[in-house]
Amino acid sequence: MPPRRLVSGHFLTIAEVLRLPVLTEGMPRVLAGESQLNRAVRWVHVTELLNPADFLEGGELVLTTGMPYPQDASELRGYVDQLADVGAAGLVVELGHRYRKVPDELVAACRAREVPLVELARGVRFIDVTQTVHALILDAQGALLRRGRDIQDIFTALTLRGAGPEELVHTTAELTGAPVVLEDLTHRVLMCDLLGRPYEPVVSAWSRRSRAAPTLEKITPSGPEGWLIAPVQDHNGSWGRLVLLEGRLNAEPDPEHVLVLERAAVALTMARLAGPAWWERRAHRSVLRDLYERRFRSPADARARAEALGLPAFGHRLFAVVIRHAYTGTGEHLDERVAKALAQTGIRALVGETAPGRIGVLLALAQASAWQPVAERIGRLAREELGAEAVVAVGPGVTDLSGIARSWQEAEQTAEAVTPASPERWFYVPADVGLPELLGVLRKDTRLQRYAERQLTRLIEHDDRNGGDLLPALRAYLTAAGNKSVAAKLAGMSRQAYYQRLHTIERLLGCDLESGLQRTSLHVAVLVLDARGEAAPGA
Repeated sequence: MPPRRLVSGHFLTIAEVLRLPVLTEGMPRVLAGESQLNRAVRWVHVTELLNPADFLEGGELVLTTGMPYPQDASELRGYVDQLADVGAAGLVVELGHRYRKVPDELVAACRAREVPLVELARGVRFIDVTQTVHALILDAQGALLRRGRDIQDIFTALTLRGAGPEELVHTTAELTGAPVVLEDLTHRVLMCDLLGRPYEPVVSAWSRRSRAAPTLEKITPSGPEGWLIAPVQDHNGSWGRLVLLEGRLNAEPDPEHVLVLERAAVALTMARLAGPAWWERRAHRSVLRDLYERRFRSPADARARAEALGLPAFGHRLFAVVIRHAYTGTGEHLDERVAKALAQTGIRALVGETAPGRIGVLLALAQASAWQPVAERIGRLAREELGAEAVVAVGPGVTDLSGIARSWQEAEQTAEAVTPASPERWFYVPADVGLPELLGVLRKDTRLQRYAERQLTRLIEHDDRNGGDLLPALRAYLTAAGNKSVAAKLAGMSRQAYYQRLHTIERLLGCDLESGLQRTSLHVAVLVLDARGEAAPGA
């Protein structure tokens, strides 16, 4: 039977070598190191030397008949120590020439150092084993080289067209078939692609787990979970890490995965060196939008993602804040400026642009702390950074991220409702939205527009024909809550002249201004007209 060809570019493992027909004829049996059979075999070395380490480089599967083995158990242990220290993949002993049974001392030594030990009950031709395995290894190395060129081309193309970190992370996950996380030096998850997996089991308690996995000199499994980690640089040196969560504790990483991770880390470094990289802000924007649009599968997923980004969601009160602005200046991103200023105050928050002219802030405050001073601080900050017309609206506080979307909607509606005529405050809450603000929000509703026209058309047409001032007179009367003396002063008229205008209004509109219901109906119509900006005179 011809040897099996590898098409993936992966090295053979000891387990795969033992399944080859050329070795199965020898009836192989594993005596030690069963958990290490996934080690990669980089070469096969036949030796009868008692000190083979001088001729090994690591990753070799050593074949021997046991002829040089001493009787002294301590020397057997020394032989195994040599193999383990040099990083040999494993040891295969053929019975019949020296031993009828592998010495117990050799088995014990291999178990102590976790060196895979295999006995062959029947003789095999070592030359056939080496030729078969070496052919497969060389084939795998050639495939890996070709695959490496393909991987290099993929990331070079992405770099040349200025791909963002999200696309680079996504490409890494697709090429490896494993979840990928991009974190900064403080172990915050900025971008991740989990290939459809839920967030909660993958990124929960991320900071603690990440700190247990150090960055090694070369890409090999790190930490208790066996992560593959590549450093990402910027102008100032080390910036963060790209983490591949393979989910298996292999002693040897998949060489193709190592290639992908190395190329991806270089591409991310080039992206950071190319110009200003607001990656933290991009991460905040993405999570804020996902929360607002309820894209997370579950509250646990939402909490895990927010906490992995550095927001302490559990055991805190959460507030959705919307900053409405019309700033058109250039330079640093607006949300970046707000975030930097907010960070200097020690407030924990996610900050990001959620729509043109809107900056979202998700606050996490201790249960016992007052939120109003924080909201006022944000209001002052918004005025300083974005101008006097900036409006800050705060939604109701919630204790779980599952309720933040509703809070966000209320904050957004409040921010939209505030007008220049609204009372000036550092921040607004839903309770501050009165009838004028509500009608301002609904001003584009054609039903309201038709209602206002029906109520006031005769009055507006009379003023247009005669250059009159009946509409301002009515507005003054409604503002004064029906107090004619106060209304006359507001309109700047004598009482007699003002009373005449009120009679004219009642005649034209066919209404009784003394009626509270009719007065309210007219007031709503005037407010709708004012909100549309069609009745500026006297407003």
